[in-house]
Amino acid sequence: QVQLVESGGGLVQRGGSLRLSCAASGLTFSTYAMAWFRQAPGKERDFVAAICNRGIQRYYADSVKGRFTISRDNVKKTAYLEMNSLKSDDTAVYYCAAEARSRWLSDREYEYRNWGQGTQVTVSS
Repeated sequence: QVQLVESGGGLVQRGGSLRLSCAASGLTFSTYAMAWFRQAPGKERDFVAAICNRGIQRYYADSVKGRFTISRDNVKKTAYLEMNSLKSDDTAVYYCAAEARSRWLSDREYEYRNWGQGTQVTVSS
């Protein structure tokens, strides 16, 4: 059974940084594409970033490009989201997602079948 556990969320001031982690178990991590999505209060869940199984390809939402970095450690079975220059608009619950496809990534929520429980990120002004 695939399990994804996010951590690293919290309260941070505008302009600050946070690093989210997504620890995976129950899967051959190196064969899974990973992604981060987020959901702000009263809004739909939106794509943030994705990384292919080997970490070669990465893709970002325009809203976070240049500020966020997605990465992964296939030995530790963990994906990361480094978030810098945080803005109030970044306040949301952040979810990691995984899909068993190689050399692939997607910004479409429905293409990922495995999800974590989410971690709250709050950016204060």
